[in-house]
Amino acid sequence: MPKQVKKLTAETRVHLVGIGGTGLSAIARVLLQRGIPVSGSDRAMNPVTEQLEKLGATVFLGHQAENITGASLLLITSAAKADNPEIVAAHEAGLSVMKRRDFLPLLLGDDKVIGIAGTHGKTTTTAMTTHILREAGLKPGYIVGSVMQNTGTNASGGGDNSPFVIEADEYDDMYLGLTPHTAVITSIEWDHPDFFITENDMVRSFTAFISQIQPGGVLIASTDTLYSRALARATRENGLTTLLYGRDRRESDWFIHNLTTTADGLTCFEVIDRATLSACVFKLKVPGAHNALNALAAALAAASCGVPLKTSAKALESFESTGRRFQVMGEVKKMIVVDDYGHHPSAIRVTLEATRQRYPDHTLWAVWQPHTFSRTLALMPDYVRCFSAADGVAVMDIYASREQPVPEVSGKIAAAQVASHHPNAHYTGDIPSTISALKKRVKGKSVVVVFSAGDATAVSAGLLADA
Repeated sequence: MPKQVKKLTAETRVHLVGIGGTGLSAIARVLLQRGIPVSGSDRAMNPVTEQLEKLGATVFLGHQAENITGASLLLITSAAKADNPEIVAAHEAGLSVMKRRDFLPLLLGDDKVIGIAGTHGKTTTTAMTTHILREAGLKPGYIVGSVMQNTGTNASGGGDNSPFVIEADEYDDMYLGLTPHTAVITSIEWDHPDFFITENDMVRSFTAFISQIQPGGVLIASTDTLYSRALARATRENGLTTLLYGRDRRESDWFIHNLTTTADGLTCFEVIDRATLSACVFKLKVPGAHNALNALAAALAAASCGVPLKTSAKALESFESTGRRFQVMGEVKKMIVVDDYGHHPSAIRVTLEATRQRYPDHTLWAVWQPHTFSRTLALMPDYVRCFSAADGVAVMDIYASREQPVPEVSGKIAAAQVASHHPNAHYTGDIPSTISALKKRVKGKSVVVVFSAGDATAVSAGLLADA
């Protein structure tokens, strides 16, 4: 029977297998700020592991059994294999081996948790909520799936008696380790087909997450996707306080209205309370209707902590987004280069539409690095139609991530499918070939948006190398 750790203390050393990854590095930062000893390992060092070492973590290069010496428990990435020598050694030593889902109750304890979930928008909404609370004078703890440009980090332990804002990731059912006071559902669309084999599997998972909201808590849910709207209605019928938001004033308790883009690129809109018809004006630096909806969700989440809507609107005027969420990387020879994490068809579509609004007089190119074979194959009917706002599309090789190749799909096959619906779509292959192809094809006043949850940020760097 593994040794159970019931509470984290200064005598509890947590060893993280995969400490350099986005999810575990954020937890490591929170632990260190709360005085919990941390060690960890990864296949390669990176700027994140260097920062953790400066905060006091012991980080090992590579996975070896002796790395866990002195550890009280192991926290492992979902990508870790059962034969990892550190995991094997932990089992032999009788230590608990946990994934994030199992560990979150230990980490968060009695914190008032705001859990922000959804297929799209959860990173930005988590960051926006955190920013609002900080600007309102609170000291929230937070875990965001990307680095906040306003704080320079993706996580904080927070202050005593302050809320904890966490990006509630549906993959591997991570968010089922949360019992939030406030839960936000930004959207629900089928994704992660390697984990959610069917859409029903995904809906059951989100239903389970909603069921874990604490008594007296609140659900804030978008009406803009079918599943989130249906689950929210069912939750309201069951008696939980439920706030609906979106673009449709007939379906939503709170809705956005009069969305415009100013000459200097700000996204302006009104947030309207359907019950009173009172309005509040918001101005964002980040583009698009999808970010207006993210802002509304964040404002409602902050309101659950007593922050007035007008305070949220003022706070979000200084919000700078997060890494790889429409992150403008630079400009060279009249070409603006943007990195974006979008890898689902809906995310790509709305980001391109927002880019077109922000830069109406620029030629718009989309660079798509498909992410995982299973997602590319399962969602291909939607991918072929999501690039209509772009003038040109460059399709790269598939970023395999945790998967092995499958013969039914490849970057070349995906490009041919997109080209059947878009007159200027091309297969460009690997990173060097894509950089070369874009330098030949993209001319004059233009914007290139690189869509990648993998390593295609190197394309952006290559395009800007002439700057």
